[in-house]
Amino acid sequence: MVESMVESLRRDMECESLLDCVHGLKALDRACFEVIVEDGEAMSVDQLADLVDRERSTTYRSVRRLLDAGLVEKEQVNYEEGSYYHVYSPADPAEVAADMQRTLNDWYAMMGQLIREFEEKYDDPENRVVAEP
Repeated sequence: MVESMVESLRRDMECESLLDCVHGLKALDRACFEVIVEDGEAMSVDQLADLVDRERSTTYRSVRRLLDAGLVEKEQVNYEEGSYYHVYSPADPAEVAADMQRTLNDWYAMMGQLIREFEEKYDDPENRVVAEP
C-alpha cells in the first residue's frame, strides 16, 4: 500500500527515510551506504559485499544505484601491471543535500502546477458535477 503524503508528514521521518523517499533506495542500498559512510575509507565492491554479507553482484547493483543517486563516488585504483579496480567513498554531504533540495524544489513546483490545474478544472462551471435531487 502506498503511503499518502499526509501519512508521511504525520510520522517522524529519519534521515534514512529521506534518502529512501528522495532516491528510491532499497534496504540493501541503505545498508551499503551506511557501511561506506561509517567505514570512512574508500572500499571495493568485494570488501563491501563481505561487510554486508551479500554476493558481489547483488552488492554491485546497490552500489550502482548509490552512484546513480550521487550518494557515493567512484575512484579507479591502478595496479603496476596495468590492471585496475574501483573503490567507492561517500559523496560530499553538502552536495548530496543540495541535490536533494533541488529535487524537492522541482517536486514542489510540479505539485503547485498540478494544484493550479485542479483548481482551474473544478472552478470551471462547465466541469462541475451537480448532484441530482
